[in-house]
Formats: sequence, C-alpha cells, structure tokens
Amino acid sequence: MNRMVDMERKVTKFGNSLGITMTDALKQVGLGQGDTVQIDVNQTTGEIIIRKSTKVSLPNGISDDFMDTLSNVIEEYDLTLRGLKDR
Repeated sequence: MNRMVDMERKVTKFGNSLGITMTDALKQVGLGQGDTVQIDVNQTTGEIIIRKSTKVSLPNGISDDFMDTLSNVIEEYDLTLRGLKDR
C-alpha cells in the first residue's frame, strides 16, 4: 500500500547551510543517521525526491542483473518478507 503523508516544514539555517528537519518522515522509510540517500531534483516541477541509496559493491560473480531482479522481488514482496521476519 503506497500512502502519501503530507508534511509541511520551514527551510532553516544550519550553520552555513539551509535545510529542513524531517525526522518522522525519515523514520517512516527506515532511514537513520549515517544512512546514504539518493537525491533527484526536478527543476521543471520544483520537486525534490529523496530515496534510500541502493548502491552496493557486488562480490565477484554477482551480476548487476541479479541485483536488479533481487531488488524488484524485495520491493514487490516487502510486506510478506516483513511479516515472515516478525514470526
């Protein structure tokens, strides 16, 4: 189930940088301090999309195609896998 949660934040100054706080939103997608994210900026629509980074170093013998397929399976069966984990 994809559910969008609407949040509004103010841009604030953090040292010499601008930023927003979004701890609750990060927790909802399983991100914490030290995690790496991918940021996509669409200047046409004014959208900034933040995703969990999925870049990994593959061991010898593991192809990119395998990892793409594995990622798709995990995404498709995420709720099922989470349910099995909690048993």
